[in-house]
Amino acid sequence: MVRVERFEPRAVIFDMDGVLVDSEPLYFEIEKRSFASHGFSLNEEEHHAYVGIPLRTMWEQLRGKYGLELSVDELLANHEGQILVSIADEVSLSPIEGVVSLIHSLREAGIAIGLASSSSLALIDTILTKVGLKSDFQVVVSGEQVRHGKPSPDIFLRAAELLGVAPSDCLVIEDSHHGVTAAKAAGMTCVGYYNPNSGKQDLSHADRVIASYEEIIDKGIEI
Repeated sequence: MVRVERFEPRAVIFDMDGVLVDSEPLYFEIEKRSFASHGFSLNEEEHHAYVGIPLRTMWEQLRGKYGLELSVDELLANHEGQILVSIADEVSLSPIEGVVSLIHSLREAGIAIGLASSSSLALIDTILTKVGLKSDFQVVVSGEQVRHGKPSPDIFLRAAELLGVAPSDCLVIEDSHHGVTAAKAAGMTCVGYYNPNSGKQDLSHADRVIASYEEIIDKGIEI
C-alpha cells in the first residue's frame, strides 16, 4: 500500500502562466507570429519545450540557432511589446477555475502566498491587475530579477527568502517541466498542475499531480 502523508506548508508559491491564468494559448499564437516574422517555425514539441523558461533565454537560444540579426534585447522588446498589447486587448482572460478559492483558503489559514514567474515584471503586473489578483500576493518575483531562470532554483529560493520561510516549508504549484524541476532543485514540495493548454509537459517529478484545484481545496496537500 502506498503511504499518503499530509503536507502542511508555511508558504505556497504559485507560478503565473498556466497556473493562475490560462495565458499559454495566447502566448503560443504570439510566438508563432514572431517566429514567422523572423523566417522560421517550430514544431509542437520544440515549441512546448520553451514553456516555463524566461523569454530572454528562449530568444538567446533561437537567435543562435537561426542566426537572427537583431540583438536579444531587440528581439525581446519586440516580443514583449506584442504580448502586452495582446493581453490588454484580451477580454476573456480570467483566473483559472478554483484558484481564487484556493488563494482565499490559504489566506484564511494564515499561509504566506508568493508568486514566482519567468515573465517580466511589466507582464506580471499587467496580468495580475487585469484578472484582479494583484493584491493577493505578499511577494512577487520575476525571472528577470534572478541570475538564473527556471529550471534553476533561484527564483523559488528568492521567493522563500522574501517570505521568510525555509524552502522545506514551501509548496510550489507549477504547470511546466522546467518549473517542477526548479521547485524540486530548491528543496520544495511541488504540486504539478496539469493544464492541457500548456502543451505536453512532463510533470512526473512533482510530488503530486492534479487536474483541478478542487483536489487540494477539499482534501489538503496529500503526497
